[in-house]
Order: sequence, then structure tokens, then C-alpha cells
Amino acid sequence: MSASERTDLGGRAFHLIGVGGAGMSVLAQLLAERGAAVTGSDAVGGDAFDHLRSLGLTVVVGHCADNVPPGATVVVSTAIKETNPELAIARRRGQEVLHRSQALALAARGRDFVAVAGAHGKTTTSGMLAQALSVAGRDPSFAVGGVVRDLGTGAHLGAGRAFVAEADESDRSFLNYDPYLAVVTNVEPDHLDNYGTREAFERAFVDFALTVREGGRLIVCADDPGGLRLARAAVEHGVAVTTYGTAGPDVGDRGRLVGDAHVRVEITERRADGTSALLTLWSGETATGTGPVRPEDCTLTGSVPLELAAPGDHVVLDAAAAWAAGLELGVEPRVMARSLGSFGGTGRRFETRGEAAGVVVIDDYAHHPTEIGALLATAREVADVRGGRVLVLFQPHLFSRTRTFADRFGAALAGADVVVVTSVYPARESQEDFPDVTGAMIVDRIAGCEARYVADRVEAARALADAARSGDVLLTVGAGDVTRLGAVILQRLGARLSGPQR
Repeated sequence: MSASERTDLGGRAFHLIGVGGAGMSVLAQLLAERGAAVTGSDAVGGDAFDHLRSLGLTVVVGHCADNVPPGATVVVSTAIKETNPELAIARRRGQEVLHRSQALALAARGRDFVAVAGAHGKTTTSGMLAQALSVAGRDPSFAVGGVVRDLGTGAHLGAGRAFVAEADESDRSFLNYDPYLAVVTNVEPDHLDNYGTREAFERAFVDFALTVREGGRLIVCADDPGGLRLARAAVEHGVAVTTYGTAGPDVGDRGRLVGDAHVRVEITERRADGTSALLTLWSGETATGTGPVRPEDCTLTGSVPLELAAPGDHVVLDAAAAWAAGLELGVEPRVMARSLGSFGGTGRRFETRGEAAGVVVIDDYAHHPTEIGALLATAREVADVRGGRVLVLFQPHLFSRTRTFADRFGAALAGADVVVVTSVYPARESQEDFPDVTGAMIVDRIAGCEARYVADRVEAARALADAARSGDVLLTVGAGDVTRLGAVILQRLGARLSGPQR
């Protein structure tokens, strides 16, 4: 990218409300790197907030009309209410107001935009792709909702053509992009408080696929039933499609290939510290053609080994999505696979926080039943190697999600040995609107393991620490502030080594 392109927002001012959030903080950094004057505010501080200040951005704690520069474009997320004093003053002045996704599209203009969507797996997949492209020498731009550990950041404005970003389906804002590549990790129903039905949720993903620009491609997981339905719909609308999954190329109806390419994932070894797999790219007749497609009738265009430093089958599928995207962006198959092997994870995705009294404490952002099921399967592999158990401190995220998925949360958490569920993290919702919804709803549905509800989060953390023993794997799980409780648990465990607990 030329110097003028890197500073093409020079002279423009942006004010971000809720700038401490994961998505908003990376956007603030990108806008600043493109030459804009950026300010922001947030109700609370935090690590992302401190990082922005270290970059020289003016960000303040608290929302006040005086925080908003009169000439700035104001950027908001769906969580910001019209009653917010900063948004209200911007409306009164007639200032331009953009949704976060619209501002991100502005920051990405002129690039080959890669939008990564799905109910879960977005951060890992986009982080993997960003790092692999970086290792492969492509210097991509990226906006990831978590710190890519080996890159030390979740946002970067690079000189390369690719711009990798998470695309949020929760509020339909992923429809605001014009992607070259649209990657969908799954179409598993979520955010039904917004969409109402599974059918409406899936229709939004079809609309997302149709935003792919001419010459672009949809990359979607065929192991997911909703993803396979999306692939079929996209093909019918004339969108170029690559599917990926553990099945062979005959993943469609009557053995036909859905789309014009398929990446087959074959896991060859599972270890506590990583996974080995083989990735095979097939191409052949699509589901819109005539007659079935057999594997022997397809063209084998690539077959490469993949060595990941992270455990879990779901991580391999995320890597397959990133591999397919890398090939579309011009990276040679083996180079892309080797580059993916360097991935060390993103913040809050199976992130080890420490070990004390023989107990390893791991933090994870999982907040959907399927994510939790995959997380506990991975944790079980690690616990078996250590000769211990799996313990979970779970903080539900959103009252509406807790109510909708209570049964499935209970079934997923039953994969642990000991579970403590704490109070719901409300985010944009209010307990007043859901008076009967608490974490106890989930505990009532957990069978086959020790489970209890402790409303106070710190007491919940201490209770789980007290239940832990040497060799155990203890997880703090959820999309809220449960991530801060790892320190409480480690302190409690450490007290065993120095004296009686209180």
C-alpha cells in the first residue's frame, strides 16, 4: 500500500462510543493507522482501553456529551442506546453516525476484504488467517476480536492486499460488507432474541453470501448442517463455493459436490499439545450439474500435511477454513499449511492463565453450547494426559441466550466432572426484563456430574478452586468478566502452598 493509501482518512475525525470493547478497540486502532483523528469513551476501562492510550489515542472513562468533538463522525455498536448522552448530542448536532461495521468497511476500503462469520469459531479462524498470511510474507491488515498472541495485537494495517476481519451476525451488521471472500464456520442458530427463528437466522447467512463481490468466493463448513444448506443456496444463486469438512468431496445430495471445490480434513493424530491432519483439495462437478460426482472423478489439486500447536478437532476445521482462504489469496498450499502451524492462539481461546497446586487454569470465551462441548472435549484430552479431572466455572452470557439454550448448556456442561455456574453476564440486556432467568436454570439441567449455582462470581471462583486437586484442568468459561476470575482461582490455589485458606 502506498503512503497516501495508508493516510487516506487524514483530516477526518472519529469518536467511538464503547471504545473499550473488543471490536471497537481494534477499529479505533485501524482508523488511527489510516490517518484519522480518533477519540473514544467507555463506561469502564480495561486492557484494550489502556492499549489505546499507549498508542496516543484520547479515550476517557464515562459517557458525557462533552466528550464528542463537534465535527467527528460518531461510531456506535448495536449495544449503544439512543439515550446515551454522546449519541444523543451527535444526533442533535446532525453529526454523521456510523455503525461499527460501516466504519470497519471504511477502514478496509481498497483491500481484498475477507469477512469471517459464524456463531462460533470467528476469532480463531480470523486470527489463524491473519497470522498465517503474516508468516507467509503477505503483511495483511486485520481486525480480530482478540489478541493474536504471536502478533501481539488484534489489529494491524498492513501493506498487503488482504484485510481479514470478523463479521458479526448477531445484529445483521455482517451484511454491511462487500467481501472478496466470505468464510462461514457454521450456521448454528444463535441470537434468536433478534432473529426469532432458525429459518430467519439462516436466511441472513444466505444474504451474507450474496454480498460476495464478483470474482469472490464463499468458504463454508460442510460438517455443519446449516453450513451445508447455505452452500447449496449459494450455488443456486451463482456464488462460487468451497466447502470444507471431514467428509469426502461427495458431501452433497446424491453424492454430488456442493460448490466447485471441497477441502477434506483427515485428522491423523490427536495430542494434548496439538493435532496432526491432512488437508486435501478436490474440485469437480457441482451440485447444479448432471449426475453424481465420485471422489475418483474429481481433480486432486492439493494434499498437504498440517501440524497445529493447539489441540481440538474444531481447531483443525478452523485451520481448514483459513487454509482454503489463503489459497484463494494466492498462497501456495504447503506454505499456507506451514504458516498455519505457527499459530499460537488468540486471547481467551484455550488460554493458559497459570498453574498452582498442580492445577492448570485455562480461560476460554466459549458462550454457546456447541462451543462449550468442543472446549470440554479438548480439555478432557489434556486432563487425561495429566491424570486429572475437568472443572468448569461458567458464566452465562445474556439472559435471552440462557433461557433459549438452558437445556443445551446443561447437556454440554455435563461433559465436565465438576461445574459451578455463576450469575448471568447481562451485556446489553437487563435482569428486569428476564426476572426468572438465572444461572440456576442451567444447573437444574446438568446430569451426571457435580454441579451447583453460586451467584457471587468471586465466591463461585473460590468454591471451584477449593474443589480442585493436583492434575486437574480448571476452566473459566464465558464471554463476560469471568475472564478476570482466573487470578482469584490461582490466588486461592496458591494459598494451599502457604497456609490455611480463609
